[in-house]
This record gives sequence, C-alpha cells and structure tokens, in this order.
Amino acid sequence: MILTGPEINAAVADGRLRITPFAPDQTNPNSYNVRLGSTLLTYTTKVIDAHHPNPTRSVRIGKDGHVLQPGELYLGHTVEEVGSDLFVPLLFGRSSVGRLGLFVEITAPIGDIGFHGQWTLMLSPIRPLRVYAGMKIGQVMFFVSTGDVDLYRGKYQGAAGPQPSGYWRDTTPVQAVAS
Repeated sequence: MILTGPEINAAVADGRLRITPFAPDQTNPNSYNVRLGSTLLTYTTKVIDAHHPNPTRSVRIGKDGHVLQPGELYLGHTVEEVGSDLFVPLLFGRSSVGRLGLFVEITAPIGDIGFHGQWTLMLSPIRPLRVYAGMKIGQVMFFVSTGDVDLYRGKYQGAAGPQPSGYWRDTTPVQAVAS
C-alpha cells in the first residue's frame, strides 16, 4: 500500500514519518515534493575507483543557479531530512524535471526503513541545464511494510549534504587472479 497525500500529512503530524522542514503545500496526491539543496559534489579523478575513496569537489549553487553539464555526475542533496521507522520511502525525479532532460535517482530510488537524513541525489543532465537551490526536484512516496522490521544502521545514517559513495567500505581487498 502507498500512503496518500492526506495520510502523509497525518503521519508527519503524529510522528510516524519525519520530514523536516515540512510544508503541507508540497504534498501531492500520493507523494511529497523535495527540494534541491545548495551544495553539489563532483568527482575529481578521471576514473572513479569502487574499491577506494574518491576525491570530490564541492560547488555551492548561487542565487543565479548552476549549470549542470552532460557527461558529468553531480551529487546533490535534498533540503528536507526524510525518514521513517515504519514506512519504506522511494524517491523519484519529478516529471517536470525529467522533461528538462535531468535524470534524478535512476539507479537508487529506494530508502531503508530507519534511515533519517538528507537524501543524496544522483543528477545527470542530457544537455546543459541550469538548476537552482530550493527547486522542487523530486518526490518521495511512502509504502507500508509487512513483516519484522530491521532498522537501517548503515554508513549514510544522519546524512547532511551530499555524500560520495562509500561502496569501498563494503569491499574486501581484491585477490590477484593467477593466470
């Protein structure tokens, strides 16, 4: 089951769902609009290595916006901290943003029950696109879970601002393969 807009509002009011800051006018019939935060990260090396931390460069989105370039991955973040210990959140780009040629959260839309924090957004434009801090960029839907709940305790808990990949923390050293 998916939460309807009125149920999202009720769940925020009674604490079953946390959205901070919360604005009732950002509630849709069955989702909640989230806004783009003011910081973007880009990786600075030509090759990103999944087994090691990768250096990033931080960019602040000014009042005139920031132009995203094709072929570049930008890590943004939501203004809102979103989380629940009861519902499964899924974040997708808004259709209006997709129609501008910006891919948002294509490969990682699902959040874990128990995660609380700002969401890191994976942003990839198909042509140059000016974005602005505070623009409604995505929408979160909330699903009811069934069964026992094991709350998220992972490496991104409590995220504030965009978070680069921590995949390297999940890996073990690669063993050399004998030829």
